[in-house]
Amino acid sequence: MTEPTRERDPGLQPERTRLAWRRTTLSGTVAAVLAAKAALHGGLTVASVVVCAVCCALWLGFLAVAHRRIRVLAASGTDGPPALTPRHATAATLCTVALAVCAVALVF
Repeated sequence: MTEPTRERDPGLQPERTRLAWRRTTLSGTVAAVLAAKAALHGGLTVASVVVCAVCCALWLGFLAVAHRRIRVLAASGTDGPPALTPRHATAATLCTVALAVCAVALVF
């Protein structure tokens, strides 16, 4: 006996995922601003400007990946969103880890 075929009901999962990307982007924004503030706290030096530029570049990289993913999730129909490509997942991970490394370097 075979079971009847059911259509996929994604429910609120895509919406929760979009919200998670937005929360993570907001957290990254706060981390980048605090890192820039900490880097510039002692005054303008070449090192502080470089750290600020790196933090901003990492934040922009993560923002680009997150914004693309939010758009894909919003545009996905009833079939569900496509999987995050390994390239984009790697970029998001590297930006997050590098921003954390910058934060640790600023603390010590």
